[in-house]
Amino acid sequence: MIYLDNHSTTRVDPRVVAIMGSMMESNYANAGSTTHLAGREVALKVSEAIRTIASCLKLDPDVASDELVMTSGATEANNLAIFGVCLHPRQKRRQVVSVVTEHRAVLDPLERLKQHGFEVVLMPVWPQGHDLVGQIDLEQASQLITDKTALVSVMHSNNEIGCFQPIRELSAICHRVGAILHTDATQTVGHEAFNVSELGCDLMSFSSHKFYGPKGSGGLYVASRPSGIRLQAQILGGGQQSNRRSGTIDSVGVVGMAEAMRLAVEELPEATNRDRALRDRLWGNLQSIEGECIRLNGPALHDHDRLARNLNIEVEGIEGQTLMLLCDELCMSSGSACTSAEPLPSHVLQSIGLSADQARCSIRFGVGRFTTEHEIDRATELMAESLKSVTR
Repeated sequence: MIYLDNHSTTRVDPRVVAIMGSMMESNYANAGSTTHLAGREVALKVSEAIRTIASCLKLDPDVASDELVMTSGATEANNLAIFGVCLHPRQKRRQVVSVVTEHRAVLDPLERLKQHGFEVVLMPVWPQGHDLVGQIDLEQASQLITDKTALVSVMHSNNEIGCFQPIRELSAICHRVGAILHTDATQTVGHEAFNVSELGCDLMSFSSHKFYGPKGSGGLYVASRPSGIRLQAQILGGGQQSNRRSGTIDSVGVVGMAEAMRLAVEELPEATNRDRALRDRLWGNLQSIEGECIRLNGPALHDHDRLARNLNIEVEGIEGQTLMLLCDELCMSSGSACTSAEPLPSHVLQSIGLSADQARCSIRFGVGRFTTEHEIDRATELMAESLKSVTR
């Protein structure tokens, strides 16, 4: 099996597995049971892990417990950010602004907000062929975000076409009118240089299984400046994590996530260059397949406004689902894992101007830490063999 679906999830690094195994064997007490030594030991490990995560995100470790909420992943973090801000009793504004290319973990909660009387505005993005393909128009954003806007939610980097959004500039627009800015940085954290404080966002979601950590662990950054962000808790029962997210904390998952993030940040420069080289090798190989018209979706590969490990292509006349069935040794996808069971073509690709048919003929590849050059070359061979077998 050749695994090139690292946007959907990543293999847990063996170094992380070792630490988690040790935790499960020796530190299995409840971190909330601080009346005995075993519980206090686990609570200390969790506290140290959260401080590690804060350091990796360039936050102050001394206030980590105030600014980081541990969740089951980015989907829960997105829900807490969106519903937590908008449904807070003191929230009087009734408009939310987002982007047409957002993940369903943002778009679906926004749809639910309409039932609570919110106006939801989805900004378009620049189309294929534009230098800023996939990005929002900041001038348009400044017109749409007003003193009626409660929350702006814009993904930091796109999970399908890999483009980055201008979050730093957007934060200035939001803060001029008192709007709160949330960014889903699930695809960025652990893969690109990342400084939350410099971004200027108020809320930021991330998920461990995207950077070689365990599934079921993630977090939400909640800015403590200038007066703090009020969040309406979405999970009740116990008052853990300052009443923002009740429930027994997943100590093993949090410790594993912290180690995964530490390793990712420590190895970041080399990993980014390696991912980019493998991605570019795959693209060059695919372009050399004789008799096929293969086009790139999203930003140019030499452009640093694209995730280093991301490749999204359209194979003219061949549906992506067909290719995936024919290449059963090769793990790739036709879009987000959260929507892969739906027959609809990618809303992201259609938002940058591709037709429904073109979107259906598209494939997403994501290289990663454990990808080899041999696998890249073999993947190309499998694609070429499958394309030859297809009768158009």
